[in-house]
Amino acid sequence: MPVKQNNLSELALELGLAMSEMKSRLRQKIQTTINEYDSDLSFELIEILGLLSRNNGINQQEIGNKVSKDKSSITYLINSLVKRDLVERIAYKNDRRNKQIFLTPKGKQIVETVYPWALDLYKKAAGGINEEEICKALLLVKKMTANLE
Repeated sequence: MPVKQNNLSELALELGLAMSEMKSRLRQKIQTTINEYDSDLSFELIEILGLLSRNNGINQQEIGNKVSKDKSSITYLINSLVKRDLVERIAYKNDRRNKQIFLTPKGKQIVETVYPWALDLYKKAAGGINEEEICKALLLVKKMTANLE
């Protein structure tokens, strides 16, 4: 029996709320762990370092899009990371105004320290769920995200 459009919308809403709650809980637990390591590091800074560890050399606009932050917030966060010598800005050869962001060795070290903690939390979150279920959920969320573009 097909799901009514209204029910489909309600289910999609519930899924969105559940994903938001999961992200919020993960964020709180990661921040607690980060505070024990370095109280000056925030979840947002770690999120950017983690993104750069997977996509080193992307520009500020791409970082902002991936972490859902506006231009001024990203500028502030990147400036903070530069001051701490965790990232560096390097101008594109043919466009000096556009800068790529790279992890420094110190930034890479923090990622290598914090990343296993985050993986442990995600492993805990995935407890009792098999790989196939997670793959299906990932595909579903990616499809829903693409529908919004």
